[in-house]
Amino acid sequence: MRSAGILMPVFSLPGSYGIGCFSAEAYRFVDFLEQAGQSYWQILPLGPTSYGDSPYQSFSTFAGNPYFVDPDTLKNEGLLTEADLHDFPGGNEDRIDYGKQYENRFTLLRRAFARFDTDQEGYRAFKERESDWLFDYALFMALKDAHDGRSFTEWEDDYRKRDETALASFLEDRGEDVEFYIFIQYEFFTQWKRLKEYANNHGIEIIGDIPIYVAADSSDVWTGPELFQMDEDQKPTAVSGCPPDGFSADGQLWGNPLYRWDYHESTGYEWWIRRIKKCQELYDIVRIDHFRGFDEYYSIPAGNTTAKGGHWEKGPGIGLFNKIRQELGDVRIIAEDLGFITDSVRALVKECGFPNMKVLEFGFDSRDSSGVINKENQYLPFNYHRNSVVYTGTHDNETLRGWLDSITPLELQSLKNYLGLPDSATKPSVVKGMIRLALGSVSDMAVIPLWDYLRLDNRARINTPSTLGDNWRWRVRKKALSQEKAEEIRKLTEVYGRL
Repeated sequence: MRSAGILMPVFSLPGSYGIGCFSAEAYRFVDFLEQAGQSYWQILPLGPTSYGDSPYQSFSTFAGNPYFVDPDTLKNEGLLTEADLHDFPGGNEDRIDYGKQYENRFTLLRRAFARFDTDQEGYRAFKERESDWLFDYALFMALKDAHDGRSFTEWEDDYRKRDETALASFLEDRGEDVEFYIFIQYEFFTQWKRLKEYANNHGIEIIGDIPIYVAADSSDVWTGPELFQMDEDQKPTAVSGCPPDGFSADGQLWGNPLYRWDYHESTGYEWWIRRIKKCQELYDIVRIDHFRGFDEYYSIPAGNTTAKGGHWEKGPGIGLFNKIRQELGDVRIIAEDLGFITDSVRALVKECGFPNMKVLEFGFDSRDSSGVINKENQYLPFNYHRNSVVYTGTHDNETLRGWLDSITPLELQSLKNYLGLPDSATKPSVVKGMIRLALGSVSDMAVIPLWDYLRLDNRARINTPSTLGDNWRWRVRKKALSQEKAEEIRKLTEVYGRL
């Protein structure tokens, strides 16, 4: 079935508390999607963010982001007062100030926790249901607080290596801090479940997003070092990244610890099955970032300052996904197979049967000054196949409007020729033509970032890879989600058979 959706991070929603969350504005956005005739809301990872604020570097692959817990809901539950909310500083409606969130959000949540009844049945049931990860995560975060936020690799040996006596002593002294982090997760999952049910009841499915790797400083690595390529001191021996290419002479050094795939296979991929099962609870469809790493992954020696000097290693291949299907059934997965893709990656995606991704911006990049578009480029629409998801761009790309300012005049002319637009066509009209191109393509699913529907420039860009400081900050203004915009999107969706 042909369908359409909108890419929009939760943190980019409007609202009163400086960052998007599971507030009334999230429910209004679902209403907007329904009015616009959409079938999907695609979000970015929901995990708690670490240094750099990237949702792809999380303290846990199972936990939820405390910033997404809605203060108004806590007030309605009797856990916060109007005075508490008045004390919380308001935020900029255009940009997220993560420093302000870090300084103030946890104070607000601690006030709510102080009024919370930890003996209620629903809370006890939640702790039991999530016991395979919840306590370890909460203990990890409490220990981080006790160490001024430092990475667990810098903790004392007893804590770093999880000495039972040392952890028991810590719990005796700081048990309330551990319980506080469990409370946050209870509120997160309760509020998210309510929002997801609302979306599903209004015909909107959630496309979630998970990174293939976990952060080096995470409860996942702290509690399960045997899952990763680590030495005896629990430090990575090799880390993740991408090799040098035409976009980066040094490649990309991500720094995540790499998996010990032989160990995962020996356990029947138990950890991965738990991870995907959790995703099934959170989302309707899962987009897995950097899917090519399951075929081959780039291994960089730990300690390298760039991605140079790495090499390719074989990943788990189809064996992992056969096991997932055997245990969980037909999980709905989108394979993010962007970048340099080999025949073996294509074969793995095809064998799995997952739809893969097509990005229009990549289709019109000549990679040189000639402006000549390679007609064999897999991202040109006439090279698509039905079992795919087409995007104008992703969270890692420039906005369409910003991208048009950065391509060469010859590339822009080639794009206008492809779209059948006159030489005099304005850039906003080219943006609209690109959206029509995506919606009109043969791909079964089309997902358009909200910033492209709004025809915004790069001030709305979500992320510039390999940079720090100004990523993950854009917020949409409430007035942009108008009835007129919903009707415009709905009309385009209907024209191209995706309503």
